[in-house]
This record gives sequence, structure tokens and C-alpha cells, in this order.
Amino acid sequence: MRKIILPVILLILFFACSKDNKEDLCKYVNPFIGTAYTGHTFPGACAPFGLIQASPETGNDSWRYCAGYNIEDDSIMGFAQTHISGTGCPDLGDLLMFPFCGEVKNGIYKSAYDQATQKASPGYYAVSLTDAGVDVEITASERTAFYRYTFTGKGKSRMLLDMQSGIVWNQEALRTHVLGSEIEMPDNKTITGHQHVQNWVERHYFFVMEFDKAYEICEVLESQEGEKAKRYILEFDMPEGETLMVKIAISTVGVDGAKASLLKESPGWDFNAVYNRTRARWNDLLSRSVIEGTHEQKVNFYTSLYHLYIQPTNIADTDGNYRGADDGVKKSALGKYYSTLSLWDTYRAAHPLYTILTPEIVNDVVNTMLAHYDAAGQLPIWTLWGKESYTMVGNHSVPVIVDAYLKGFDGFDAEKAFHAIKESLTKSHKNSDWKTYMSYGYYPFDIIPRESVSKTLESVYDDYAAAEMAKAMGKECDAQYFEQRAGFYKNLFDKGTLLMRGKDSQGNWREPFHPYRYSHAGTHGGDYTEGNAWQYTWHVQHDIDGLIQLMGDKELFAAKLDTLFGKEVDSTITGDVLDVTGLIGQYAHGNEPCHHVAYLYNWTDKRYRTQELIREIVDKFYQPRPDGLCGNDDCGQMSAWYLFSAMGFYPVNPVGGEYIIGAPQVAKTVLTLPDGKTFIIKAEGLSEKNKYVSKVTLNGQEIEDFKIYHEDIMDGGNLIFTMSDRY
Repeated sequence: MRKIILPVILLILFFACSKDNKEDLCKYVNPFIGTAYTGHTFPGACAPFGLIQASPETGNDSWRYCAGYNIEDDSIMGFAQTHISGTGCPDLGDLLMFPFCGEVKNGIYKSAYDQATQKASPGYYAVSLTDAGVDVEITASERTAFYRYTFTGKGKSRMLLDMQSGIVWNQEALRTHVLGSEIEMPDNKTITGHQHVQNWVERHYFFVMEFDKAYEICEVLESQEGEKAKRYILEFDMPEGETLMVKIAISTVGVDGAKASLLKESPGWDFNAVYNRTRARWNDLLSRSVIEGTHEQKVNFYTSLYHLYIQPTNIADTDGNYRGADDGVKKSALGKYYSTLSLWDTYRAAHPLYTILTPEIVNDVVNTMLAHYDAAGQLPIWTLWGKESYTMVGNHSVPVIVDAYLKGFDGFDAEKAFHAIKESLTKSHKNSDWKTYMSYGYYPFDIIPRESVSKTLESVYDDYAAAEMAKAMGKECDAQYFEQRAGFYKNLFDKGTLLMRGKDSQGNWREPFHPYRYSHAGTHGGDYTEGNAWQYTWHVQHDIDGLIQLMGDKELFAAKLDTLFGKEVDSTITGDVLDVTGLIGQYAHGNEPCHHVAYLYNWTDKRYRTQELIREIVDKFYQPRPDGLCGNDDCGQMSAWYLFSAMGFYPVNPVGGEYIIGAPQVAKTVLTLPDGKTFIIKAEGLSEKNKYVSKVTLNGQEIEDFKIYHEDIMDGGNLIFTMSDRY
């Protein structure tokens, strides 16, 4: 019997191991994508949704360095512990370290680096600093950064610890953004401290830094006028070729919280163990979406997933404590409090994608929003480290909460959520003047001089979302009130130009009207947010049929879309706004208000144009190279557009629970869902020639309206696209 039993046992073990032995999808992730041009991503090490993003910095004092790094630069100035992925505003860059041997050149603390040695993958970064004579490796857990420095050069092993550094708008801010700094050195292997800083937002952070070898302070660099923090030169008694290990933990609450994170997430000095745990977590998330395609497609797809999962960031300590919007310390019962909520961008596709791929974070995100409401008096608009920045327009926590509620997420208090929505949409605050909005049915440009059209249109969508939640909860009066407001977009539609146009408090249209002129609140003023009239006219995600009626009929609607994608105008007419990029005619894929527009041909008889445009956008603006993104990745929204579109559908109306069919760009996608379910998407016959969808079926039933619904995906099944050369 033993001869029979043993092979059976080995066979069982083989299949058990094979089941768990999934492909290492991290090998397809290229963190350098987006690190040139305007992508504003960083290549360093981080864990999914983690507080820490330990990454190199090549600059920190301009829009070019919103993430602290640009691969086109030839030197590195150090390694900081916190960064934001893909935004158009700079901040963070905390606790900069620069290791070096001997003396620096010309008193400048930076080093050339060997591009051939620079490597990055999920949870790992490495580079050789040639001038400094140091080989650097970085990994990270959710709240800790872990460094392995090998000193290969001549002279003493040293490190600059720059407490004044940070990622800011300009050189002057480098001197003034630190409001307070407290440092303690309890022993010769530990440094702790607290920094009070202000750039995009005002915030506090606490840290503990541990070394595996003793240090001594050999110099404190001279401070410049206005600086509140120190720059220390630390020296380590180490022979050439020796390795120095450094661990850093950060907390929004206190030093004790940072110490607890080190103890829990990075005990001891096993660099590889921390890296392996983080890489396993990345693989777990990446493997929920398995595709068949070319190597290039896999790099684009899994790098997009990686960028999607960097944020939102959990800023709570291991015990659930966090510092909230009112600067008070509170405790999250579930141990999660999410920030880096770039909601003007991410409500469109990133958050709907989280409801499919990472549903476990959705309730926590909503509960975070409600806790923010308790502290700040309104729902989040754009939060960083728990603090409200009031960046961008609209109140787009609203559609995120409503989408979660309508999709059946019930881990939050729905009554409280609707109360918070109603208060945020009726009680005026810095971002929204509801009295003016309700008095005129729009924001008049002579009362609201900046972004009046965009503020109206973005607010209208939030109103629609509020009405949908009110309906679902049986709140008829509230539903009627917000439904009326959801139609305010009609008040700014100019039937003469068939465009959304600024109007003053007397009902007069903006004159002179420059429909191609870009607006930007910070630099150009105007009636639109980082765009022009052509781009914002389509911002009626909830009522495309209503917009078609305003334009006349679906033929005229299609003709207007044709002009949008075909009309090229030079910068002498448009002006130049950094955020308006990725142009096809007047369509700007590099900025989010356009992201749904290519799908609008599905409301006309020219559905093939949606499919052509998706292929064109993917081919032009998602390239697997550092300059391969046409605009800021914006905390995963650019990536989310690609992921949805590559699979073959997109949430034109993020709250509607429906996805509009486009054209799949990969041959097959398998989504692993909760409860062991899978949703399989196949593009039969997909090729360069056969790139149009002639038929689509769901579980054998043809879908004639080219829509699928959230429950169709989450119930599992098979979505089959039949591809042809035209239909």
C-alpha cells in the first residue's frame, strides 16, 4: 500500500502547490512608466494603500517634481519616505536621506547615478550612486521604509539627514514650509521626532528611525533664513564595502505609533522578509485580474493596476489611531482611515473599479468620509494626510458614497451618509456657494469669477447622485429637490453655439466668448476647470439623452462629437495650460473631464467611432515607457480608464451601475471576485484587422444595447466579444 499511497500524497501536494503557485505578475509592473513628461509618478518602494512611499528624489521645488522624481534628470539628491503618485500639486517628500562616502563635490549633496543599475518593481527599488559611492536598495511595508545601503567608495561612510527638505512649489517654500521641528536622539542607533509642515495642506508627522550600526553627528549644516529644521551629517564607523541598514516608520499621531509600526511590520533586520511580504501582497491584488495578451499589453495592464492600488492611503496607526481633519486624534474601529482622496479625478473610474477588484476597502473609504464629515462639517473634496485641501471643484465624495450604497455595500450607516451628503450639498462652504447656486440655477460668472461653468456642471452630477440615493431610501422630497438641481446643466447650454457657456447674474452670456480658450483657476482664470468649452460641454454623465435633446437629435450630437475630435487649434488661440494634454482635436485625454466622452458615440448610429477612438487613445497615450502617459496619472484615474477600456467597457455614469461597451484591447481577462466567483471576458478574433465589436453576449445572451451592469460582473459569468474588421 505504501507504494500507492506515497504517489497519491505527492500528487495531492503537487496540485495544492500548483494552485497557490500563481504567476509572479509583479514582473510585468514597470514603476518607471509615467516618471517623465507629465505623468508625475515615482519609482520607489511602497505597499498597497500604504502610508509610506520610499523613493528617490531628483528635484523638489517646481511642478516638474510633484512626485519628487523625473527620470530625465542625471542626479539623485536623496531618498524621502512619502510621495504622491501622479498629481498636479507637489507635497510630502518627508525625511530626506542622502548616503555618501567621504566628501561631496563642491559642497552639493547629490550624486550622479548609473541608469543601468536602476531597478524598480512593486515593493522594491535599487540604484548605484556613482559619485557618492553607495549602492542603494529600498523596500517598504504599509507604514515603514527599509533601506540597505552598501558603501563602496573611499572615505568615511556618511549620511545627510535633511529635516528641512520637502516637495514644494518653489525655492522660497523650501525655507518656509517647515513650521516646527523636534528631534530626539535617545541612543546612537535611534532618532525620533515630530515635524509640523505646510505646503498643499498643513499637517503633522511623527517618526522613528533606527540604524543597525552606531552613528555620531559629525556636522550640523548651517541653516538658511526662515528655516526651522536641521540638516545633520551622520557618520558610521564602517569599513569599505560594509552594509548599513536603516528602518523608518511614520505616524500622523505620535512617536509611539511609529514605534509600534516598526515592531509589527519590520521587526529585526531581515530586509528580504519585509520585501517578500510586500511583494506577495502586490501579487495577491494583481492576480485578481489575469489577462492574455502581448508582453507590452501585460506591462501596461499590470502597471496600471499597480498605480491604481498605491492609493487611497491608510493613514491610521496599527492600533487604528489617526489624526483627522480637525487635527484631533481619533480611533478607527476597523483600523483604517483613508486619505489621498483625489476625488475630482477618481470618482469617474478608479472608485468604480475598486468596487469590483478591491471591495474590501469600499466600506472603509466611505466610513473615512463620514468621519471627515464629523470633523470638518462637510464630506471630503481632496484630502491629503486627512486634511482638506479644497482642491478642484464639486463635492465628489457624494458619487463615491452613493455608488457604494446602490451597489449594496452596507458596512456604513446609510442614514448618516445621506445626512452628510445633504448637508454637504446645501450648507455653503469654501468650495461651494449653495445660496448663489440655488438663486440662479447655475453659478454666474460675475458672482463666481472662476470656473463658474465647471463648478455648475460638476455640482449637477453630485445632485444627481444625491437624488438617486434619496430615491433608493424612499426620501421622496429630497429626491425631487436634488433631481431638480440635477437639471441645472440646461441653464448653461447655449443653443447658438451648442456649447456650455458662462452666464452672468442677469442671464447674459459671456462676451466675448472664446470656446477654445483654456481656463485654469490658478493661472488663467476663466469659466472652466483646466479646460475649455468644447471639453466641458459633454460633462453631463447622468443625462446623455437630455444633452442630445438640447443639441437637437442624435445626428447633430454625433456631428458635434466629430468636430470635437477633429478640430485642431494651435496654442495662440487656446493658450497653454500644463494639465490640458493628450489631445485628439479638442478632446484632452490627459485631463479627466474628457474621460467618458469617447464612449458617447454609443448613443448615436456611429458606435464604431467609440471603438476606433479607444484603440487610438490606447495606442497613443498608454505606452510602456517613462514618457508613456499623456498627463498626470492622478492617483490612478488615468490608469483606471485604461484598465476598464482594455477589458472592453467603461462607467460613463459612475453612479448608474452600468458600464458602456467599448472595444476590448486584450484577448482575455479573468476577474477573480468575492465568494470564489469569476467573470471572464473574451475577445474572439481580436487582431489588428479585427478590432471592431460586431456582437457581444453575456452568458450566451446577446446584448443589443451594448450595456452591462455591475451585478452582471459580480455574479460571475462570461462576456464574449465577437470581433470583426467592421460591422
